[in-house]
Amino acid sequence: MSAVAALWSTSIGKKAVMAVTGIVLVGFVILHLAGNLKIYLGAGAFDAYARGLRELGEPILAYGQALWTLRLILLAAVVLHIVAAVQLTLTSWAARPVAYTEKEAVAATYAARTMRWGGVILVLFVVYHILHFTLGAVGYAPGQFQEASAYRNVVNGFRVWYVSAFYIVAQAALGLHLYHGVWSMFQTLGVDARSNGVYRGLAVVVAVVVVVGNVSIPLAVLGGLVK
Repeated sequence: MSAVAALWSTSIGKKAVMAVTGIVLVGFVILHLAGNLKIYLGAGAFDAYARGLRELGEPILAYGQALWTLRLILLAAVVLHIVAAVQLTLTSWAARPVAYTEKEAVAATYAARTMRWGGVILVLFVVYHILHFTLGAVGYAPGQFQEASAYRNVVNGFRVWYVSAFYIVAQAALGLHLYHGVWSMFQTLGVDARSNGVYRGLAVVVAVVVVVGNVSIPLAVLGGLVK
């Protein structure tokens, strides 16, 4: 345990934690998108997918137990990711208490600033997303949300234009976060610098696919394609 604490106390250790938890979270985002796109197959397929998530591990595990276990793992990854990011940011600020008189607008500076504020937007989005589609606590009229009707919940949720607008803005923040995050993960894990262009390209592909896929759903609902 002392070795783990010693590693955590270093910037390298915190960056490694961000990279590992980042892999977990990127994997979740991609799988979540694949599941969400089943909405284009119709209500039956989408509701079966949502029900299947809750039935994972049955009959060995109780209904919903595997899903909640995965949620707790994701929550732990999110908390570690955020704590490491905040501590690295505070360390960076402490090392440079006086701001530069002129700050060069290079890509690295812009990306770092985007990661910090984009991270805040994503945290707010995740909280709202859970309250909205998981718990049905916001965005619905009384009795409108039904846990067993995932397709209907999505359609009713995205019919409200400002809710869809918020989701689209959040996806833009997610795209920027994914682009810089995926590229940074490979750097942190010590990949060959000569392959830097390949990993940048991979980061672009992941970000674009996730954003386009997720944004297509509220747009499809607003446009009447999914109804």
